[in-house]
Amino acid sequence: MDDARRLWTLLEPLHAVTYFAPEARAAADAVGLKGFWMGYVAQRAAPLGPVGPEVAWASFHGFHRDRIHRALPDAWALASPATCLEARLAGVDATLRRLLADLPGGVDSEAVAEAAGLAGEAADAADTAGRVLAAANQALPRPAPPHLALWQAATTLREHRGDGHVAALVAHDVGPVAAHRLKIAADESSDSLPESRQLDDGTWAAAGEELAVRGWLDAHGALTDEGRRARDEVERATDRAASGPWRALGRAGTDRLAGLLGPLVTAVVDAGAVPYPNPIGLPRP
Repeated sequence: MDDARRLWTLLEPLHAVTYFAPEARAAADAVGLKGFWMGYVAQRAAPLGPVGPEVAWASFHGFHRDRIHRALPDAWALASPATCLEARLAGVDATLRRLLADLPGGVDSEAVAEAAGLAGEAADAADTAGRVLAAANQALPRPAPPHLALWQAATTLREHRGDGHVAALVAHDVGPVAAHRLKIAADESSDSLPESRQLDDGTWAAAGEELAVRGWLDAHGALTDEGRRARDEVERATDRAASGPWRALGRAGTDRLAGLLGPLVTAVVDAGAVPYPNPIGLPRP
């Protein structure tokens, strides 16, 4: 496993608590956001400013337009982007304090502080040209508490990878729904993904038919040899596009960060804070 993929499997669980933890949902509710979906969209889009639904839909890539329109622009009338960013950090703060409490030193440990420094160095080195979500998160002030600085760096790096993944999908003419069909066909996501993305049966079927015509899926929706080769190339392109921060951090720094993240991620995963399988397609680290 190359560094870009290895570090993604370690950093993504730390980032993803903002989607799945009850503390994160409570923080979004506390500022007036209505329901999980509005909280997700508003907090993820907040680094971009008060953008409209089309900008968020294009940046996220993986959702039905109607799903994004259910959250924006209504969310900005309830909580400004600045308020959403504050709520996002408040939810992560409470979540990580709980999840890491049993580790020596908890969130105040030297390991967390060192990991935050190394991840921050990698995030600062990320080239964000053409990567809108990564650039918006990279531009945010770094939080002072190390566990929040670590989360912010993880978020910048995951959006950097995600932006590169979207570019690879677009280059291979793979749309949002088709990308999800490929993910499920490769056993990298749960079958509940269409429901979680609010994709109707017709939209889901049309994407499968499109991929079948291209020879990427068979009649049962499974990957063909050609489809597996194409999908593997998308994943290789994604890894290549995400490799810059780790080259900048260097071998010693990258390996040290991976070692420091291991116990933190184990605590998050063992607590059930991130489900497996999940809509992200994140494998167990």
